[in-house]
Amino acid sequence: MRAWLLLVAVVAAVSALLTVAGLPSPLLFGGLLGGLVHSLAFPRHRVEPPRLLFVVGQAIIGVTVGASIDWATLSGLGWDWPAVVAVTVSTLALSVVVGQLLRLHRGTSGVTASFAAIAGGASGMTALSRDLGADDRVVTVIQYLRVLVVLLAMPAVVTIVFGAGQQGEVLAVHAGWSDVGFSALAVVAGLVVGRLLHLPSPAVLGGLLATILLLLLPPFQDAGVPPVVQSIGFLLVGVDVGLRFTAESLRAIGRMLPTALLVIGLIIAGCAGLGVLLSELTGTSRLDGYLATTPGGLYAVLATAAGTDADVTFVSAVQMLRLLLVLLAAPLLARLLRRRR
Repeated sequence: MRAWLLLVAVVAAVSALLTVAGLPSPLLFGGLLGGLVHSLAFPRHRVEPPRLLFVVGQAIIGVTVGASIDWATLSGLGWDWPAVVAVTVSTLALSVVVGQLLRLHRGTSGVTASFAAIAGGASGMTALSRDLGADDRVVTVIQYLRVLVVLLAMPAVVTIVFGAGQQGEVLAVHAGWSDVGFSALAVVAGLVVGRLLHLPSPAVLGGLLATILLLLLPPFQDAGVPPVVQSIGFLLVGVDVGLRFTAESLRAIGRMLPTALLVIGLIIAGCAGLGVLLSELTGTSRLDGYLATTPGGLYAVLATAAGTDADVTFVSAVQMLRLLLVLLAAPLLARLLRRRR
């Protein structure tokens, strides 16, 4: 109980500071930073939240994105789809090529280096790594280290570079019971749909799909996700990611850490450049291009897009496309690299 109270106090303090500062998705990043500080500063008071809380948080974000989709914008992509696909494939190719720097360390295979560096689908890559012949310990630490770097940098980049701030009242608690009921139904339905269809990232994609289907029904056509429900989802996801990083997990890759940080930095910079290219090719804003090509933290990217003036539909379309390509291409990539070895 003492550990839980300490975690709550740290997360609440950090979230309050970020809210006052006007940063996007302050509860998401407050939960992440609070969980990180708690994990590293108080190792004797380690907290392991139930997995269900993180899954529900992911589902809430999927539901939020599903309710934010503008079908007119999505259908309006038209001839922009070839550019979107080309930039998405380039993002994946860039991360795989740069990731080969990890092979400078003895004992690191091509499969491990590729899976550790590949942009997007961190949870999917860590789940697949052992079955496909990669060192799941290295893959897990580097994948989530990249997610951590991306999440820590995102508020500053969005606020300073693009001048975007939080839209609306993050901590608003007023909400109609009909919207709360709709959100609860969409989350439950999303978890069921994600499991039944064996979707990659089943909570996010299941929540997204379930929301789209529910909004087609007459009783829910005007439904939405209340800010307080969104805030709960963002907070749950942020805390879970922050608590993943312990001193032990960082020691696990030891001497590989400087190279891993170099690889992560090159991938982030390369993806930012591809984001600019995507913006020029499609006529979207630089903020949309940056969020659409950000290498990791799908739920955080979507939460940030929903909390700023970004085009949520465009960003989610590009991010979802990359996630699907990553998970579909992983077995083929592993087989190819093992043959070359």
